[in-house]
Amino acid sequence: MEIYFFGGAGEVGRSCIMVKTKRSKILLDAGIKLGTVEERPKISVEEIKSLDGVFITHAHLDHCGFLPHLYSSGYTKEVYATKPTIELSNVIISDYLRISKPGGVTKEGLAMLAKHQKIVDYDKDFRFNDLTIRFINAGHILGSALISVSDGTTTLLYTGDINLASTKLLKGAEVKGLKADTLIMESTYGSKTDVFPKRDEVTGKLIESIKETILSGGKVIIPTFAVGRGQEILLLLDDYVNSGRIPKVPIYIDGMINRAMRIHRHNVIFCREELQKRILMSDYDPFKSPNFIPVEKKGERNKIASDDSSSIIVTTSGMIVGGPVLFYLSRLAGNSLNKLILVGYQAEGTLGRALQDGAKEVTINHSKVKVELKVEK
Repeated sequence: MEIYFFGGAGEVGRSCIMVKTKRSKILLDAGIKLGTVEERPKISVEEIKSLDGVFITHAHLDHCGFLPHLYSSGYTKEVYATKPTIELSNVIISDYLRISKPGGVTKEGLAMLAKHQKIVDYDKDFRFNDLTIRFINAGHILGSALISVSDGTTTLLYTGDINLASTKLLKGAEVKGLKADTLIMESTYGSKTDVFPKRDEVTGKLIESIKETILSGGKVIIPTFAVGRGQEILLLLDDYVNSGRIPKVPIYIDGMINRAMRIHRHNVIFCREELQKRILMSDYDPFKSPNFIPVEKKGERNKIASDDSSSIIVTTSGMIVGGPVLFYLSRLAGNSLNKLILVGYQAEGTLGRALQDGAKEVTINHSKVKVELKVEK
């Protein structure tokens, strides 16, 4: 077994690993790297055309965003992923193409991608040429998977992005009993200095920060990934509004998060058991909470931004490189009563990183915007 990295090694983003044996040549993930300039895996067209299969760990662009480029470059075989990953990646990729309009993607390539998606179940071995492949829950986002690849002699375990702890949404990664000769593991926060406070402590700080801003008459903007972090934040807000720890104000959901929420609801069987029971055995569905107000039309954003009352706006994109968050920032950044709360990783070269680093003026849609609102991470 030979392993080649076309992206994702020594960097965050554009995960793309080729596994080659005597009879097989497959890719594990096909992502892009977002920033000031989009970066793609360093794989040749000739190599792309020779692939036998592509296996995707989860539906984030840094792991699946290169798929339309693969098919537009001559790839003709299947893409394998869990049911939620296929559904979510279709939404995410469609949004990425609409906003970024990257070169090199053809209509024919997109049509090929739509026709060549194959669903893989968790915890079931299946044969692929001379390989035995298994998908295992990774606990990262809905449908995320570790992928085990064995050629009968060597077993490779690729974690993709992994979370060992259970969350409100998902059960943690199921790694007990797994064995591998070679392990390729996420290490985004793997250094000795990456020591984080406990989840309860972080949650408490977030809730108090939101409460403080609401009571002072400001608005809270929470930019987040549409898939995973977005749902976690919304379930958290719903619980704390219902318990009275956060004052009851409008919670607006804008951007692709709305579509992702519907996909989560349709795939609740993949969520943790407690959440399944809560939805299936009671009258309360947190994915359809009355506390949430979906923003369906662009015109509604002006009313939200112009309204003098407090509100919480959960919107995309997580690194502030596109999406409705740019509009809200352009309108609300100049008011010191407002607050921007960053809840995810901010890559170098993104607007999110600039704001995290304390920028007092930023450019949004070719216009200079002064930053007076508070920024917290």
